[in-house]
Amino acid sequence: MKLQNELSSKIYQPGNYRIFYIKEPKTRMISAAPYRDRVVHHSLCNVIVPLIEPTFIGDSYANRLGFGTHLALKRCTKFARSSRYVLQCDIQKYFPSIDHEILKILLRRKIKCPDTLWLIDTIIDNSNEQFPASEHFPGDDLLSPLRRRRGLPIGNLTSQFFANIYLNSFDHFISDDIQISSLVE
Repeated sequence: MKLQNELSSKIYQPGNYRIFYIKEPKTRMISAAPYRDRVVHHSLCNVIVPLIEPTFIGDSYANRLGFGTHLALKRCTKFARSSRYVLQCDIQKYFPSIDHEILKILLRRKIKCPDTLWLIDTIIDNSNEQFPASEHFPGDDLLSPLRRRRGLPIGNLTSQFFANIYLNSFDHFISDDIQISSLVE
């Protein structure tokens, strides 16, 4: 009831993360939210996932019910057996590099409810510090990477879902605009 009252009166503030590190295959900082915050994250995802997930491409497998690692591996194996070339790539420091302002803009394209947006902003704004990931882009000056908050904690359900949203346009570019899937199948 206390948590419900905090949320409805918009005084809810996320608690401190418990931080630990995993070393395989590379060192990553994992941030475990307090139990009450995980309840909030799951509740929020129960509301926003049905609104946004239908916009994901069919070959987006991370953190989706009915998808996952095994299905992704099966699909990848099919592509590898039917293709001469395979591109394997990784986005360096992906979670630490997610720009909060860009993420909020992407979320606002689909979510219009002010209360839901307040909660999303509260969760994003209270993300803990991540490994530094300061990248410069065309038009940036020396201090540009320091002006905007970046990084989502690995370990939150919301972070996993927000990460899918953040790359959704790129997924569609690869799949729809340059039609990589049609070259592979």
